[in-house]
Amino acid sequence: MSQLIVLGFDSVTEAQDVRKELVALQQDHLISLDDAVVVECNSEGKVALHQALNLTTAGAVSGGFWGSLVGLIFLNPILGAAVGAGVGAASGAFTDLGINDGFLREVGDTLRPNSAALCLMVKEATADRVIEKLRSHVPNAHLLQTNLSHTDEAHLQEMLNQATKSLSKG
Repeated sequence: MSQLIVLGFDSVTEAQDVRKELVALQQDHLISLDDAVVVECNSEGKVALHQALNLTTAGAVSGGFWGSLVGLIFLNPILGAAVGAGVGAASGAFTDLGINDGFLREVGDTLRPNSAALCLMVKEATADRVIEKLRSHVPNAHLLQTNLSHTDEAHLQEMLNQATKSLSKG
């Protein structure tokens, strides 16, 4: 079962940098993410969601491929690609995978202006190694919410605190 972890940051740039580093850590098999969304609250208090994957584009590409294949069978690949891309884009636009957009907007409503949150759906992780790799960002990260057990959440908070202390000493 995936775990939800929401980290707050003072800037959207830092939240996006952490997301990029987490995606890179997937290549090292230190973390496996189902979703990673940056929620931004701009200076006017408006909430913007920066999804890791644009489902409309993905649907259009997938639909275009399958439409071309069906079009080849019926000797009209251009029409098949166009219809397939349209259907794929429409289905991608209505698909909500990963973290629920309603929840993400609720998180955004709790943020102060000019701040951001990184909402993660973590399939599995080696938490101590991930925190070690993200050490430079730890002092600016605030644990806002999780669906971890109270014990696991306290352990994660303690690891974040220890990383902050060791960074300030070094």
